[in-house]
Amino acid sequence: MKFLITGAAGFIGSHTAQRIKSLGHEVIGVDNFSPYYDVALKKRNALILENLSIPIITCDIRYNEQLYQLLPKDFDYILHFAAHPGISDTSSFEDYFSNNLIATKNLLDFAEISSKKPFIINIATSSIYGSEATLTEKEAPKPTSFYGVTKLAAEQLVLAKVRLGELNGCSFRLYSVYGPRERPDKLYTRLIACGLKNIPFTLYEGSLTHLRSFTYVGDIVDGIVSVLGKETQCNGEIINLGTEEEHSTQEGIAAVEKLLGKPIQKETVAKRKGDQLRTKANIEKAKKLLNYHPKTTLEEGLKQQINWYKETFL
Repeated sequence: MKFLITGAAGFIGSHTAQRIKSLGHEVIGVDNFSPYYDVALKKRNALILENLSIPIITCDIRYNEQLYQLLPKDFDYILHFAAHPGISDTSSFEDYFSNNLIATKNLLDFAEISSKKPFIINIATSSIYGSEATLTEKEAPKPTSFYGVTKLAAEQLVLAKVRLGELNGCSFRLYSVYGPRERPDKLYTRLIACGLKNIPFTLYEGSLTHLRSFTYVGDIVDGIVSVLGKETQCNGEIINLGTEEEHSTQEGIAAVEKLLGKPIQKETVAKRKGDQLRTKANIEKAKKLLNYHPKTTLEEGLKQQINWYKETFL
């Protein structure tokens, strides 16, 4: 089978590309190498994949001419990770709109004119649910950020094509993913960096009590690839992927401090607008459809992430 993976040089996209290649499939990755965070980190991920014979094409899917000129049109699957992520004061609504909505629309148009009609695996987020992400897939989402709003709209673009019978596909809503290659602006990479470099960790006001379904990236990839061979059952479905375990930010900090063997300096700054107060993955649907059972404990996953950080940056 032949796979196209957008956002392949990113955190979760690169791990998924690697896994699918290991299953014996052909994988082509695309990435626009956005400067949202250090491009050198994405280049490092791309090199890892290229050394595994996974070509990474520089392509900004917000522009149709790049899609049509740079990519073949015979994919069996498209895995769509590319997005403008997170909650950032330096990001405009236009950044989220163009990268999350326009790019998705272009990718679907590309899929429709392909010689094969690829199965679309859309990668969405628990941010779609809003400040309390504890819901089942059937309940009405209430996003509170530009990121959540545009990712919900992108997901609905994919599902609209399925409802019309023009494409087949599904959408995964991911919960608080961490692990090796995690973005530098995310909680655990920042914590590990501050602890190892003895610099203060910036803590958003009120965030110590926030609850998260921190889910190891390997467990997320397990869920994503488990759709292979189950396309009929998953067609048109929204599926939560994450762990059912909850940990507060305070517990997460304590876990990193324990593994590093020392306290981390902290300084508190103003809270972030639109930040989630709680995420707890309801994965009953994933269990039934995909036999999905994430198994990595927070401590086990953080050990892997700390080892990766040391090997990569120290």
